[in-house]
Amino acid sequence: MPAVEQYARARVLTDADSDPRDDRASVRITLRYDPETDPRSVRLGLPGRHEWTLSRTLLEQGLRAPAESGDVRVWPCGRVQAVVELHSPQGVSVVQLDTKAILRFLRQTYLAAPAAQRVPSSR
Repeated sequence: MPAVEQYARARVLTDADSDPRDDRASVRITLRYDPETDPRSVRLGLPGRHEWTLSRTLLEQGLRAPAESGDVRVWPCGRVQAVVELHSPQGVSVVQLDTKAILRFLRQTYLAAPAAQRVPSSR
């Protein structure tokens, strides 16, 4: 089964940021899925070599309604964006990205490794 990697633009804000106005600029993040390594998880790569692993199902559910698992929370933000909140001992990072980018990524992951649940349709 092939691995899936997709780049997306997102706004990332951490509690270490000194100027909250800096969150206006978008950065490139990486969404990765490797069904050979872990068919239930996806990885979110942030700038600065920070990478988070989260449940593929959690990411999907968070597009429709707030969802949480451990140190990760995902929720819809309006009709076209979603928020992923990541908690670690170093602090909190909030990633805001377009729902379409997540949907496109999830569709590719289900083509690589189908699951019982379908990917939600875009709104």
